[in-house]
Amino acid sequence: MWVKQRTINKICLPIFLLWTVFSSAFAQEKLDLTHQKTFLLKDLQALVLFNHPIVKQAALLSREAQARVFQSLGKFDPALMASFGRKTFGGTDYYNHWDSELKVPLWLAGADLNVGYDRNVGVYNNPETRTSSTGLSGVGLTIPLGQGLFIDARRNTLRQAKIMVGYADAEKVAQINGVWFDVQKDYWNWYYAFQQSRFTHEGVELAQKRFQAIRAQVMIGDKPPIDSVEAAITLQDRKIQFQEATVKLINSRLLLSNHLWSSNAQPQELPAEAIPQDIAEAEMALEKLRVDTLLQQATETHPEVLKIKSQTAKLDIEQKYRLEMLKPKLNIKGAFLAGRRDFSDVPNDYDFRLANYKVGIDFSFPLFLREERGKLREVKIQQAEMAYGLQQTTREIQTGVITAFTELKAVQAQVNLLSKNVENQRTLVKAEVQKFELGESNLFLINTRETKLMDMQVKRAELISSFQKVMADLYYRAGKQKQY
Repeated sequence: MWVKQRTINKICLPIFLLWTVFSSAFAQEKLDLTHQKTFLLKDLQALVLFNHPIVKQAALLSREAQARVFQSLGKFDPALMASFGRKTFGGTDYYNHWDSELKVPLWLAGADLNVGYDRNVGVYNNPETRTSSTGLSGVGLTIPLGQGLFIDARRNTLRQAKIMVGYADAEKVAQINGVWFDVQKDYWNWYYAFQQSRFTHEGVELAQKRFQAIRAQVMIGDKPPIDSVEAAITLQDRKIQFQEATVKLINSRLLLSNHLWSSNAQPQELPAEAIPQDIAEAEMALEKLRVDTLLQQATETHPEVLKIKSQTAKLDIEQKYRLEMLKPKLNIKGAFLAGRRDFSDVPNDYDFRLANYKVGIDFSFPLFLREERGKLREVKIQQAEMAYGLQQTTREIQTGVITAFTELKAVQAQVNLLSKNVENQRTLVKAEVQKFELGESNLFLINTRETKLMDMQVKRAELISSFQKVMADLYYRAGKQKQY
């Protein structure tokens, strides 16, 4: 037996000395835990909502819709029109025409206010339009009594443009929610990578300290050299895990940095000293989360629902307009006339009075109305499509909220169970260390229990990350942003 132990010592002693040299190099690898500052999610939310290019781009949707409203108001702008023509030949003034008119579209009844001045003189002139040398002024109205009385093309365009402002606002909210959802996922991936790196680094430090302690005991003969080999293998394995976790942490930081922009639209990098916020189990309680309230708000204020409702309201306006187009065109126009072109006195017979006027009536009506009826039928089909789409979208939103909430409760239960297991495993590790110090255990059991504890801590961090991502998914499915 003594000969066998001596042979083992001869084999293990060179290995022990080799690991002693390597351990000095491994000891230089440290995780910098000084000067760290917590990068809170609420601070990230403020940066994203103020500086992210997609968020700024989404804000342009509302401005674009407002521009269309402003453009539609142009159809109610007053228009000034004028024309002049003169012909002189062989010393004869054939005609001298000056026609001018100010047309002011009115909202009420689709009427137009007309203010005009005409001066048509000359030898060869139409007696119907001939005026005196002072010209003829007129103030009148054009009123549609049939088609266009309640709604016309310009009022239809303006009303639809105003409704589409709501559609643009909903689309803006949808895009911002999508950006914020992606940001939260990347943040919690960073959180998981950081926790994984932290726990594996703690495992490296424990293995490093144990290796140094066992090495010292081997040097004085209290421990066999084979224990140092066991400690060195564990240290190497944990350092490999730490290097892998470090790569994941670097990549997660880079992905999160994609969402960081300065106020002057310059890309920013996540500071090296930044660390994610830690999450206590009390912050993961679901008692304050009312899924019924969230469901009701989702079915009423979800951006997709609001977009469909805006499109439905737009089609309702279009339907009214198409029904109006089925009426015959019957326009009455009239104006009071006066032989004045300024505010000087003129004879009463040539001033504005009931006896000086001109009137006219325009009437037209297509006999079959196939174009108008076809457009009305098309609008009704589109309304039916919107109604079916609203039903399906509402149900999908409700199902998505319930599904996310169910998953959230399941992940929370897993976190609670794993937290208890972590405490129990930590107790086992402490007990195993005490037994080892008393000579009643071995290094393999200690390493096994520590590795299991490290894996359980990493798994718990992964579940916490999953919980927060599912929470973000829940609010995203409900069409809302969780405030931090």
